[in-house]
Amino acid sequence: MYYYIEGKLAHKDMNIAVIDCGGVGYKLIVSQTTYSRLPEINAKVKLFTHLVVKEDVLDLLGFYDLSEKSAFLMLTSVSGIGVKVAMSVLSSLTPERFAFAVASGDYKELSIAQGVSTKTGQKIVLELKDKISKDNLTKGSDSDSGFAGGDSGGLLGINSKNDAIIALIAIGYSRVEANNALKDIDLSQPLEEIIKMALRNLVKN
Repeated sequence: MYYYIEGKLAHKDMNIAVIDCGGVGYKLIVSQTTYSRLPEINAKVKLFTHLVVKEDVLDLLGFYDLSEKSAFLMLTSVSGIGVKVAMSVLSSLTPERFAFAVASGDYKELSIAQGVSTKTGQKIVLELKDKISKDNLTKGSDSDSGFAGGDSGGLLGINSKNDAIIALIAIGYSRVEANNALKDIDLSQPLEEIIKMALRNLVKN
C-alpha cells in the first residue's frame, strides 16, 4: 500500500515515529535501531514502510532503510515468527549483524533479542539459510588474492571483505554487486561500518 512516507518528524518514542505528511500524521511502529537513527523533531525524515493487516487492526511499520525492511520480511517468513519477535530482533541487531548471524549460523547472536530463545534462534537460522545461496556463500568465504591489501593489510582485509560479502549476499545482493560495493572502502574498520558503507554505495548505484 505504502512504499515509503516522507515528511516532517512530528513525534518519536522508543517504538513509535509520527511523520507529518501533507497535514496528516502517520504513526509508524519502529525498531530501536531505526529509532536511534531518527533526526530531531520537526526535521525531514523518510521511512520505508510495511503494512501489517490483522483481524481488526492495521499496523504500519517504519524502517530507516531497505536493508532493515528486507531483514524484517525474512524474519516474518519463518514459521512462528511474528511482528513482535521480528522487531525485537531488529531492535537488538542491525540488519548487517542479523544477516551475518544467519549466514554464519550464529544462532546465539540472534538469541540476545528479547523473546528469542536459543531454540528460536536455531529455527531462524535453519529456515532462512534456504534463502541464501550456499554456492555464493562458499565463494564469498574463499580466499581471493585480490582481497589482500599488501603486507600490512593482509589477513584482516581478506577476512573483513569475505565477511562483508557474506552479509550482503544474505540480504539479497549478488556477489558481483557486493564486490563492487566494497571497492575503495577501508577494510581496517569494524565489519559493521564496512557493511554500512557498502550499502550506501549500493543505494547510490
